[in-house]
Amino acid sequence: MEALLQLDGAALLWIQENLRNAFLNPIVTFITHLGDHGYLWIGLLLILLAIPKTRKAGLIGAGTLLLTFLLNNQVIKPLVARTRPYEVIEGLTILIKKPGEFSFPSGHTANSMAVGVVLFMISQQYQKLGDKKLYFPKAAGWFFLILSILIGLSRLYVGVHYPTDVLGGAAVAVFDAWVVFSIYKIILTFQRKKSNKKKNKKSSKRRKY
Repeated sequence: MEALLQLDGAALLWIQENLRNAFLNPIVTFITHLGDHGYLWIGLLLILLAIPKTRKAGLIGAGTLLLTFLLNNQVIKPLVARTRPYEVIEGLTILIKKPGEFSFPSGHTANSMAVGVVLFMISQQYQKLGDKKLYFPKAAGWFFLILSILIGLSRLYVGVHYPTDVLGGAAVAVFDAWVVFSIYKIILTFQRKKSNKKKNKKSSKRRKY
């Protein structure tokens, strides 16, 4: 465990010494701020909810984001209570204002990837599922998945999270996306069975007459 913690810190110092530069600093800082307070993802979900064709995708995304916020930010973070790396690692500087929460798991990563992953899942599976009310473009699915990953990686670059924080946030996000999407599919299956039963009853009544 101690070796892993040392590797965690060494990775951040390596990034600081070998990857940071005047060109990338403003770009990565901009990317990391896209995840601030979940505003980007909340705005995206509101747009999806406002469009009838993508409303169900928006509902699934909103459910995933809410679950992730509660589990990641309200349960795991205060339970683990890990100190931020810049408060522990000597020589590590940060490129943004000091965040006020604990370090593990990364909230930016978890919340961003929760939406990015579940929308990607929808974009890849909506045609197979055959739900006419479920839709999200495949290209957009890829875009937001990649963006969410970049937001997570940016937290390492700016020095506010350990690699294990980001991995932990990603794990929470993927788990929550899988849970919510699985619940949706269970509900869809139940609705179809219920609909088929009604159709069978109607057809049997017609045969009697």
